[in-house]
Amino acid sequence: MDKILILDFGSQVTQLIARRVREAHVYCELHPFDMSIDAIRAFNPKGIILSGGPNSVYESDYQADPALFELGIPVLGICYGMQWMAQMLGGKVEAGKVREFGYAEIRARGHSKLLEGLQDRTNDAGHGLLDVWMSHGDKVTTLPDGFKVIAENPSCPIAAMANEDRHCYAVQFHPEVTHTKRGTEMLHRFVLHICNAKPAWTMPNYIDEAIIKIREQVGDEEVILGLSGGVDSSVAAALIHRAIGDKLTCVFVDHGLLRLNEGQMVMDMFARNLGVKVIHVDASETFMQHLEGVTDPEQKRKIIGREFVEVFQHEAKKLPNAKWLAQGTIYPDVIESAGAKTKKAHTIKSHHNVGGLPETLNLKLLEPLRELFKDEVRQLGIALGLPHDMVYRHPFPGPGLGVRILGEVKRDYADLLRRADAIFIEELRNTKNADGKSWYDLTSQAFAVFLPVKSVGVMGDGRTYDYVVALRAVVTTDFMTAHWAELPYDLLGRTSNRIINEVRGINRVVYDVSGKPPATIEWE
Repeated sequence: MDKILILDFGSQVTQLIARRVREAHVYCELHPFDMSIDAIRAFNPKGIILSGGPNSVYESDYQADPALFELGIPVLGICYGMQWMAQMLGGKVEAGKVREFGYAEIRARGHSKLLEGLQDRTNDAGHGLLDVWMSHGDKVTTLPDGFKVIAENPSCPIAAMANEDRHCYAVQFHPEVTHTKRGTEMLHRFVLHICNAKPAWTMPNYIDEAIIKIREQVGDEEVILGLSGGVDSSVAAALIHRAIGDKLTCVFVDHGLLRLNEGQMVMDMFARNLGVKVIHVDASETFMQHLEGVTDPEQKRKIIGREFVEVFQHEAKKLPNAKWLAQGTIYPDVIESAGAKTKKAHTIKSHHNVGGLPETLNLKLLEPLRELFKDEVRQLGIALGLPHDMVYRHPFPGPGLGVRILGEVKRDYADLLRRADAIFIEELRNTKNADGKSWYDLTSQAFAVFLPVKSVGVMGDGRTYDYVVALRAVVTTDFMTAHWAELPYDLLGRTSNRIINEVRGINRVVYDVSGKPPATIEWE
C-alpha cells in the first residue's frame, strides 16, 4: 500500500495534514521531524510532507535530516517546512517586517503542477487569486538555486516556491486548514498526482487493521473501557467488542455531571444496540465532594480525571483478568494536551484521558481511536453498523458539566444547567431550516454554559437577581477550527424565553459568537 510520510515540526494543526491525506484514501503516518534517514527509507514513502511549527528556522534545533531531499521522492514543505526546505537547500529565511496571521490573498503564478488551474477568483488583470490562511512571522527572502516563485502577495513575495526537477514544492500558507478554500485540492494534487500514490486506504480496511492490532495487543487478557456515552467511547467500545467480544467490559460512571436523563439513555442505548457488558457506577457523591471549593478549570479536570481512574481501579479489581483500560481518546485531545508523538506542540489545556496513567492503576492503556479525527470516528461508527443517531450525537467532554460550570461546581448549578441545556438541544432538534434539516444536525456541537454571576431582572412586577447561562453552538468538520453557528433569531428567542420561564434561578441568556481560534469550543 502506498504511503505518505508527514514529519512534524510542532504545529498545532499538523494532524490536519494527515486528515486531508486520508481524505484522498491514501495511508499516511506522522513522525517526529528528527526521524532518521534510515527509518525514512525503511518506511518507503511515496512522498514527504514537512509540517509547520512555532519556531524560527535560523535559531531552532528543529532540524530534519536534509538527506531526505536526495531520496528522489516528492517533498512538500508547509510554513516552517517551507522555511526549513529553503534554508537547507541554500535559500535565505528572515524575520518579516509584516507578520501574517489569518486570511490572506495570494496570486498563483508559474503554472506549477501544485497550483496550476486553481483559483478562487481573478483580479482586473485576469490573474488567478487564492484565499489562504497564513500564520507566520518569518519568511523566505531568497530562493534556493533551481527554485521558482509559484505564488506571491505584497507582504510575502515568495508565498510558494517549487523546483519541479527535484519534485520539491513549498507553501508559506496552511493548505490543511479549512480557511484555505482550495487547500484540500492542493494536498490531494500533491499526494495523488505529484507523488502518484494510489488511493487504497479506506475505513473498512482500517477496521480490519485495527481489529488485528487490538487482538495482538490484548491477547487472552480482558479489557475494561470507560464509557461516557459520547461518540468516541461508543465507537471505541464497538470496535473493541468486534475484536475481542466478551473479553470487553464497559464501565459507565455517573459523576453527577451528565446531561438530563443521560444515565438511563446510555444504558438503554448500549443494551439495545451493542450487546456489550456494561456496569453502571453512581459515583456522583464522591465527585462532588472532591470538587467542592475548586474553581480552577485545570484543577477541576485533573480531579475528575483522577476520580475516573479511582473508579476504574476499583472496578478492575472485580475483574482479575482485566489488564487493559480502553479509552476513546482521539487526535484533537492529544494535540491540545501536547500529547502527540513529538511532545513539541504547545499545551492548550489538559484532557483527563491523555498523558498516561498512574502506575498504581496496574492497567495497560488501549486507545484504538488515538490516530483518528472526529469525522473519521463517525465514519468508523457507521462502518461498524452503529445507529446514525448514536454516531452523530454531539460530543460531550469527559469532565461533563464540570467544565461547563464556570468556577466552583455545585449540585444545584448542575441541576440548573442540565435543564437549560436540555431546552436548548430540544429547540435545535425541533427547528428546521428551509431544506427541512434540523439545526441540531446543522451544528457540530451545541450546549449551555453556567456563569457563576447574577444579574438583575424583572418578572411580573417583581425584581429578580438570578444566574446567567450562555448558549454555545459551533460548526466544524475537524474540531481543530470552528465557526460559531449563525442560528436563527427566532430559535434563540424561543430558547431564551423557555429557559427563563421554565428554569427557576436563571433570568438571563446570552449567545457566544466566538470562533476557534481564538476561543476553544468549550469554555474551560
